[in-house]
Amino acid sequence: QVQLVESGGGLVQAGGSLGLSCAASGRTFSRYDMGWFRQAPGKEREFVAAIMWSDGKTFYDDSVKGRFTISRNNAKNTVYLQMDSLKPEDTAVYYCAAKSDSGRDKLLAYEYDYWGQGTQVTVSS
Repeated sequence: QVQLVESGGGLVQAGGSLGLSCAASGRTFSRYDMGWFRQAPGKEREFVAAIMWSDGKTFYDDSVKGRFTISRNNAKNTVYLQMDSLKPEDTAVYYCAAKSDSGRDKLLAYEYDYWGQGTQVTVSS
């Protein structure tokens, strides 16, 4: 069992930066692929970024590539999402997620086993 708790959301002006953190419980955190997803009002939950446990390889949605950076610190059981050059369209509730099976598709929300409660990010224009 893994419990995830996000923090770091808030209100920022367009062009600004925010850093999100996701603290995980459980001794096997280092063996989970971690992902960040977001959901805007009236829209489906969408993939933002992922980082693999086995080799640290990272993946990004095209909409955030070059602006967002995902990283993890296994010693601290924490995954991060640094968001720069934020745009109003980045406004959403951001969720971190964990999956134990690297064979599952990292881009699909239903492939993840555990989810945090979400943190609101609002970017004003």
